[in-house]
Amino acid sequence: MSKHSRAATLTPDELALLEAELEELKRRRERVAADLDSIRDTVGDLVDADAADQIGLADELTAIDDRIAELNWHLHGGRPESEVPGALPDGTEVTLRFPDEELVHLRVVAIVGDVPVVDEHTLAPDSPMGLALAGHRPGDVVTFETPQGPQQVELVAVRYPD
Repeated sequence: MSKHSRAATLTPDELALLEAELEELKRRRERVAADLDSIRDTVGDLVDADAADQIGLADELTAIDDRIAELNWHLHGGRPESEVPGALPDGTEVTLRFPDEELVHLRVVAIVGDVPVVDEHTLAPDSPMGLALAGHRPGDVVTFETPQGPQQVELVAVRYPD
């Protein structure tokens, strides 16, 4: 793993889940590829249902390959596609004070939808709050939109990943 690996910003649990997902996807890819090959072997006898199955399996194989490539990207370096330019980088930790004086510590996770360990203490970089916090310093009061209307938080502390 390179010094600038994306895996360095993941917790051990998140890393283990992504690695397990990658291994499962590799096994699933082998099964889908074998099914696709068995349909292709009967190409002279294709009927509409077989053709539809072949298209469906080819689409599934493409989706699996895309996800494998994305997981490899996250695990072995590089900026993820979900990282928004100008937003807080993945792994950034912020402490916020809400109007009720509650302090909340959050960690930016760029792949929220892909990591089941994510909880209420994570922040997506492309969320309204995540985008609003970008570029601000501790002590700044930041306004962002919510479904209930504008919300304000004070940025108490920010720690960027190494």
